[in-house]
Amino acid sequence: MSQCAYINHNAPNGPLHFMVKGRDRWALECLMAAKAKGCTPITTPGPRWSAYVFNLRKLGLDIETITEPHGGEFSGHHARYVLRSQVTRQGPLLKGGAA
Repeated sequence: MSQCAYINHNAPNGPLHFMVKGRDRWALECLMAAKAKGCTPITTPGPRWSAYVFNLRKLGLDIETITEPHGGEFSGHHARYVLRSQVTRQGPLLKGGAA
């Protein structure tokens, strides 16, 4: 997945422009689409959700982790990730473009 530009509109020090690519971008797009419902590794399968969220938080995004129980043969708990930052996509970065 190519690199793409975004803006975090409610960053603590004003709007923050940042770039994301690969699986981190995929996770951010999933979180943006899910809105307040959020994403879980069960409903939106991905191999490393916790790593994607960790990387996105390092960029200054506010992502809430809600721990939820689940039943079944392998009962336990899972995380639901909800993007609390107001983020908009600015478009893909063209090859050879400046960051």
